[in-house]
Amino acid sequence: MRKFNYLLLITIVFSLIACSGSEMYRGNWKATDSEGKLLDITFEPKTITIKEKEGEKTSFSYSQNSINIKNNVETYKIELKDGRVYEINFPIADDESVGIMKDGNGNLIYTISRNDYITYDDIYSLN
Repeated sequence: MRKFNYLLLITIVFSLIACSGSEMYRGNWKATDSEGKLLDITFEPKTITIKEKEGEKTSFSYSQNSINIKNNVETYKIELKDGRVYEINFPIADDESVGIMKDGNGNLIYTISRNDYITYDDIYSLN
Protein backbone atom coordinates (compact mmCIF):
# COMPACT_ATOMS: atom_id res chain seq x y z
CA MET A 1 0.00 0.00 0.00
CA ARG A 2 2.82 2.37 0.84
CA LYS A 3 4.43 1.78 -2.59
CA PHE A 4 1.10 2.52 -4.26
CA ASN A 5 0.73 5.82 -2.38
CA TYR A 6 4.30 6.78 -3.28
CA LEU A 7 3.68 5.97 -6.96
CA LEU A 8 0.44 7.93 -6.91
CA LEU A 9 2.19 10.95 -5.38
CA ILE A 10 4.93 10.87 -8.04
CA THR A 11 2.33 10.63 -10.80
CA ILE A 12 0.41 13.63 -9.47
CA VAL A 13 3.55 15.74 -9.10
CA PHE A 14 4.69 14.82 -12.62
CA SER A 15 1.28 15.71 -14.04
CA LEU A 16 1.32 19.13 -12.40
CA ILE A 17 4.81 19.86 -13.67
CA ALA A 18 4.00 18.61 -17.18
CA CYS A 19 1.17 21.12 -17.55
CA SER A 20 3.49 24.06 -16.84
CA GLY A 21 5.39 25.69 -19.64
CA SER A 22 8.83 24.34 -20.41
CA GLU A 23 11.86 26.18 -19.06
CA MET A 24 13.10 26.19 -22.65
CA TYR A 25 10.74 28.99 -23.67
CA ARG A 26 9.93 30.58 -20.32
CA GLY A 27 11.01 34.17 -19.94
CA ASN A 28 11.05 37.27 -22.10
CA TRP A 29 11.02 37.31 -25.89
CA LYS A 30 11.11 40.02 -28.53
CA ALA A 31 8.48 39.14 -31.12
CA THR A 32 7.52 40.25 -34.61
CA ASP A 33 4.13 39.34 -36.03
CA SER A 34 3.50 38.39 -39.65
CA GLU A 35 2.79 42.05 -40.52
CA GLY A 36 6.01 43.37 -38.95
CA LYS A 37 4.47 44.68 -35.73
CA LEU A 38 6.87 44.55 -32.74
CA LEU A 39 5.75 43.01 -29.44
CA ASP A 40 7.19 41.65 -26.21
CA ILE A 41 6.09 38.21 -25.04
CA THR A 42 6.64 36.78 -21.58
CA PHE A 43 6.09 33.11 -20.82
CA GLU A 44 5.53 32.28 -17.17
CA PRO A 45 4.85 28.72 -15.96
CA LYS A 46 1.09 28.96 -16.70
CA THR A 47 0.59 32.43 -18.19
CA ILE A 48 1.63 34.09 -21.43
CA THR A 49 1.62 37.91 -21.61
CA ILE A 50 1.78 39.78 -24.90
CA LYS A 51 2.65 43.47 -24.74
CA GLU A 52 2.37 45.74 -27.75
CA LYS A 53 4.81 48.62 -28.14
CA GLU A 54 1.92 51.05 -27.54
CA GLY A 55 1.67 49.55 -24.05
CA GLU A 56 -1.45 47.38 -24.40
CA LYS A 57 -0.99 44.12 -22.48
CA THR A 58 -2.96 40.89 -22.80
CA SER A 59 -2.47 37.79 -20.65
CA PHE A 60 -3.70 34.25 -21.24
CA SER A 61 -3.61 31.11 -19.13
CA TYR A 62 -2.12 28.12 -20.94
CA SER A 63 -0.94 24.55 -20.47
CA GLN A 64 1.72 22.70 -22.38
CA ASN A 65 0.33 19.66 -24.23
CA SER A 66 3.30 18.09 -25.94
CA ILE A 67 6.98 18.22 -26.84
CA ASN A 68 8.34 16.92 -30.12
CA ILE A 69 12.09 16.69 -30.81
CA LYS A 70 13.22 15.62 -34.26
CA ASN A 71 16.78 16.08 -35.54
CA ASN A 72 17.50 18.34 -32.52
CA VAL A 73 14.66 20.67 -33.60
CA GLU A 74 12.21 21.20 -30.74
CA THR A 75 8.50 21.96 -30.98
CA TYR A 76 6.30 22.63 -27.96
CA LYS A 77 2.52 22.64 -28.23
CA ILE A 78 0.53 24.82 -25.85
CA GLU A 79 -3.20 25.28 -25.43
CA LEU A 80 -4.71 28.51 -24.18
CA LYS A 81 -7.56 28.38 -21.71
CA ASP A 82 -9.96 29.51 -24.47
CA GLY A 83 -9.06 26.45 -26.58
CA ARG A 84 -6.64 28.00 -29.08
CA VAL A 85 -3.56 25.88 -29.81
CA TYR A 86 -0.10 27.21 -30.63
CA GLU A 87 3.22 25.62 -31.50
CA ILE A 88 6.51 27.09 -30.37
CA ASN A 89 9.20 25.84 -32.72
CA PHE A 90 12.95 26.27 -32.51
CA PRO A 91 13.91 25.53 -36.14
CA ILE A 92 17.69 25.81 -35.74
CA ALA A 93 19.14 22.68 -34.16
CA ASP A 94 20.75 23.35 -30.77
CA ASP A 95 19.76 27.06 -30.79
CA GLU A 96 16.82 27.96 -28.57
CA SER A 97 17.44 31.72 -28.75
CA VAL A 98 15.27 32.17 -31.86
CA GLY A 99 12.01 30.54 -32.82
CA ILE A 100 8.62 30.79 -34.42
CA MET A 101 5.10 30.54 -33.07
CA LYS A 102 2.39 29.04 -35.26
CA ASP A 103 -1.34 28.65 -34.79
CA GLY A 104 -3.08 25.28 -34.79
CA ASN A 105 -3.23 25.34 -38.61
CA GLY A 106 0.50 25.89 -39.01
CA ASN A 107 0.23 29.59 -39.89
CA LEU A 108 2.99 31.90 -38.67
CA ILE A 109 1.88 34.10 -35.79
CA TYR A 110 5.18 35.44 -34.40
CA THR A 111 8.92 35.14 -34.83
CA ILE A 112 10.60 35.26 -31.42
CA SER A 113 14.11 36.02 -30.27
CA ARG A 114 15.73 36.46 -26.88
CA ASN A 115 17.84 39.40 -28.12
CA ASP A 116 16.43 41.20 -31.18
CA TYR A 117 13.25 41.74 -33.16
CA ILE A 118 13.67 39.46 -36.17
CA THR A 119 11.63 38.30 -39.15
CA TYR A 120 10.92 34.86 -40.54
CA ASP A 121 13.50 35.50 -43.27
CA ASP A 122 16.09 36.43 -40.64
CA ILE A 123 15.66 33.07 -38.91
CA TYR A 124 16.05 31.02 -42.03
CA SER A 125 18.95 33.09 -43.31
CA LEU A 126 20.79 32.13 -40.09
CA ASN A 127 20.73 28.45 -41.12
